[in-house]
Amino acid sequence: MSRPIPRRLALLALLAAPLALAPALRQPAAAQERAITLASTTSTEQSGLFGHLLPIFQRETGIAVRVVAVGTGQALAIGAKGDADALLVHDRAGEDKFVAEGHGLDRRDVMANDFVIVGPAADPAGIKGGRDATEALARIAKAKAPFASRGDDSGTNRTELRLWKKAGIEARSLGSGYRELGQGMGPTLNAAAAMDAYTLTDRATWANFKNRQNLVILVQGDQALFNPYGSILVNPSKNPQIHAADAKIWHEWLTSERGRAAIASFKINGEQLFFPTGTMPSQ
Repeated sequence: MSRPIPRRLALLALLAAPLALAPALRQPAAAQERAITLASTTSTEQSGLFGHLLPIFQRETGIAVRVVAVGTGQALAIGAKGDADALLVHDRAGEDKFVAEGHGLDRRDVMANDFVIVGPAADPAGIKGGRDATEALARIAKAKAPFASRGDDSGTNRTELRLWKKAGIEARSLGSGYRELGQGMGPTLNAAAAMDAYTLTDRATWANFKNRQNLVILVQGDQALFNPYGSILVNPSKNPQIHAADAKIWHEWLTSERGRAAIASFKINGEQLFFPTGTMPSQ
């Protein structure tokens, strides 16, 4: 027969149990993944650039980049609220204002490509082969041809509106043929293809766009279509949760030799689509 455990021993066992568990409870939790939030444009996302670039950066630094892909205007608004750690956008006037107002720090030139005007191969406005974007828009307006606008306050949309203004045309006065979609570049191209409409697009998203139907590039090469991108650190004072140190690593990597090489190596069908600052042939 088993002998009963003396009360004193049982009490000692109960007291020792928490001590035995304590070391396990004090063990630190597994280290959290290092990650930053990047507010950027739909063009960098939908072109496939980030799918190429971010795995390279994470392999080299151990830092994941979570992208919020929106229009540049919305990306700047997200940064102003402190809801992102860094920005990669393409509207220099908006970027400079963002920094001047104290929302961002250390804006840097990163890369560039260009915009093109695409439209139906039948080209009712007769703009094919032109190099003057302003004249092309004037012809589209005169022909009352349909035009699909992103209408989302993106860098592309801001460039488009500046070109209309330069042509002396109020875009919203063009009537039903001018369609403001409030969409990213991919959906806008889909709408233009369905409508047989003209639109302004960055070359990289166009190169990655599969549903072209009757759309072709009609106007390119104008200096006014130059499309530079800038990186900005969000001011850490905007939000105590900002990952300032890791965001700075990303920011500096983009303009390092490794980052520049990674940007230059992104190609679609053998065509380089983003050029590190100072390397674009037309610059």
